[in-house]
Amino acid sequence: MRVTIDVGTGDGRAVLATAARDPSTLVLGIDASAAAMAVASRRAAGPARKGGLENARFVLAAAEAVPADLAGRADLVTVLFPWGSLLRGCVGRDEAVARGLIALVAPSGALELMLAPADRDGLGGMPTTTHSIVEATAPAFDAEGFQLVVAREATPAEVAATGSSWARRLGATRSTGAHGVNDANRRVATLIRLARR
Repeated sequence: MRVTIDVGTGDGRAVLATAARDPSTLVLGIDASAAAMAVASRRAAGPARKGGLENARFVLAAAEAVPADLAGRADLVTVLFPWGSLLRGCVGRDEAVARGLIALVAPSGALELMLAPADRDGLGGMPTTTHSIVEATAPAFDAEGFQLVVAREATPAEVAATGSSWARRLGATRSTGAHGVNDANRRVATLIRLARR
């Protein structure tokens, strides 16, 4: 059975969406906040006729302190729209978090990041353009044996397919109602996929 681990799963919607799409994959959501995952966890544990998903589970843990039992188990580790230390770890500015992510990936596995920081977030010099995000991320993980496979702006369909509550927020920042796209307020999602060498 394939294993996907979503780190920083937040409200768990992305975990549920991934598990529903692929019943043959075990999908684990890891987050440091039990309250954030509570509703999705209860839903996954319920009966199938009420939306329960046997292949979706949730783990209470911080990215920098993932359970040793999960080390090297994930065919795919995803991080969707992180914030705070998880975002810093994804762009090579928090080594403990980056090491936690790396520890989860199986020898032939991959790490997929969907990052969407913006200048208006006041992130103190964090990269916010697709180019600067890739320039920060690739070297941090290259040194740990990961090869950059994909690095580009995510399409609206890819953002929507995450099942994340952030997908709706990103869609909202792309338009200004009847006036169309407002580039000054546009939050861009960057898709980065790294594979173990």
